[in-house]
Amino acid sequence: MNDNWYSEDAATFGDRVAAAREAAGMTQAQLARRMGIKLGTLQSWEQDLNEPRANKLQMMAGLLNVSLMWLLNGEGDGLDGPPEEEDIAPEVSALLGEMRELRTQIKSSGDKLARLEKRLRAALKES
Repeated sequence: MNDNWYSEDAATFGDRVAAAREAAGMTQAQLARRMGIKLGTLQSWEQDLNEPRANKLQMMAGLLNVSLMWLLNGEGDGLDGPPEEEDIAPEVSALLGEMRELRTQIKSSGDKLARLEKRLRAALKES
């Protein structure tokens, strides 16, 4: 099982934002207000529908007391995995591992789909 709960393979950017916000004891509305953005904007970041610009990303890292690199890829100063991880039953731990693996496969498939769509659009423009 992957011990790095918030790595790129185990979590998305939105997962890390939500976890850091919760660890900082802030609601979505509170963080959005402190960043000077709309609540819907923050919600779209946490749902991985959009990503912030560099200046907002840097501001968010500071407000959440995590490194910019941790927000982007799970490496560097950030959060550890949930403290109760050691108390999880082995079958639940195995299920979590399978879920992380599936999420990685889905992300990879989504990336491949995006590349194929880009190639298709280019081919359509040429014809």
